[in-house]
Amino acid sequence: MTMIGDLGAKDATELAGLVAKREVSADELLDAALAATGARNPAINAVVLVQEEAARAEIRAGLPTGPFRGVPFLIKDLGLEAKGLPSLNGSRLSGPVSYGADSNMMARMRATGVVTFGRTTSPEGGVGIATEAAVYGGPTRNPWNTDHTPGGSSGGAGAAVAAGIVAFAHGSDGGGSVRVPAASCGLFGFKPTRARLPDGPWSGEGWAGMAIDGFLTRSVRDTAVMLDACEGADKGALYYAPRLEKGYAQAISRPPRRLRVALCDTTFTGKPIDPEVTAAVQETGRLLESLGHHVTPARPEASIATMMQAWTDIVAVGTALTIRQKLKTRPLTADLVEGVGRGALQHALSLDPLRYLEAVEDIHDFGREMAYFFAPDTGDGYDILLSATLAEPPAKIGRFNHETEDYLDYRMGPGRCFDYSPFAAVFNASGQPAASLPLGWSASGLPLGVHLAAPFGADEELIALCAEIEAAQNWDRRAPMAR
Repeated sequence: MTMIGDLGAKDATELAGLVAKREVSADELLDAALAATGARNPAINAVVLVQEEAARAEIRAGLPTGPFRGVPFLIKDLGLEAKGLPSLNGSRLSGPVSYGADSNMMARMRATGVVTFGRTTSPEGGVGIATEAAVYGGPTRNPWNTDHTPGGSSGGAGAAVAAGIVAFAHGSDGGGSVRVPAASCGLFGFKPTRARLPDGPWSGEGWAGMAIDGFLTRSVRDTAVMLDACEGADKGALYYAPRLEKGYAQAISRPPRRLRVALCDTTFTGKPIDPEVTAAVQETGRLLESLGHHVTPARPEASIATMMQAWTDIVAVGTALTIRQKLKTRPLTADLVEGVGRGALQHALSLDPLRYLEAVEDIHDFGREMAYFFAPDTGDGYDILLSATLAEPPAKIGRFNHETEDYLDYRMGPGRCFDYSPFAAVFNASGQPAASLPLGWSASGLPLGVHLAAPFGADEELIALCAEIEAAQNWDRRAPMAR
């Protein structure tokens, strides 16, 4: 068998094909992933809690004959129970927690045959758009330029894939936490329709239904195949996503119908964004026109400010609940909880007792407003909304660290999280499918993400469009350390 020493040169589908043809073994791929971790992770601090023996034991026991049999894999260190893979959950409140069984999402990922050998870093509580949790001993850095963030909250996953440590990795997205790292690291990130993936058996929903799992990949096909393997409601699900007609992988086998695309090269409230990002959005609009799609300047008229405040309050309450549960009788001190977490707890406790349900109602109302923009019968009738993923190129390390206790300013203040990332959380609130595509580059060589969103339930049409764009414009670039 031929040793594969560079995972960064192939996507997961190709690696699985090599294993199936016996050109490389699962152990050899794991050797390569561990070697890349040892060589590259010290510079980016993305991979933690490595469990080599657990991964070797899975290989010895016989891997499932799924679509990614033998491919090395990493899971996010936040809210995903996995037997044999302890978790810190981005927090210093407890040591590594071990689990006696897999969550339903983890079980479905394992069934694809992946070899999971560790976890990737996340910010404390999954709050924020950078990954700099104190529990990991330092910030996670962007492989394209280590002075910059890889995004958050799945920043470790994005950095690990961009660095060529693994071909793809698990993430989760409650306000852009897959799509922001995808944009920051030059990767593909897709957020499915709300409730498309399982949350059980130990939780019903995350952040009032705004959070969902996802993947950081270099190709659309890797995301499509993994989503097919994991999609579908599990027992006791609170609600179901609309049924897929044919599945993600079949959807990308042919281009979608010609679509009506709304192009927004500002924020959704009309504020200007960085000129380099604007140019990437406009160039994507021209690409779509060249493919025969109908592109029109437009943006939704929806209560963005009300949605952002509701999102902020819901996440504060969720963060506060987690802190209280883990803190137990200990005092709330800086050595246990970072500043943003302490501020979120204080903000949550300051809210009127009725505010949480009011905020959930605001989110539901906002989803209806966004649906009108896409409705062909009563609304504007757009099939796709094209925008930037971030308003700027990837930020410098430290800009979004968790030192401040002013939680409201951190989320909503001038130049803070929602100014930097004004697009992604919109579709967590509305529940719509959305994706970030690596279609731009700054003059300094940093990735720029372009964002596409579709109507609720229209995952297949969206991912088919993503695949059409990928075929028309090869976006497969590799960070210097991954070459």
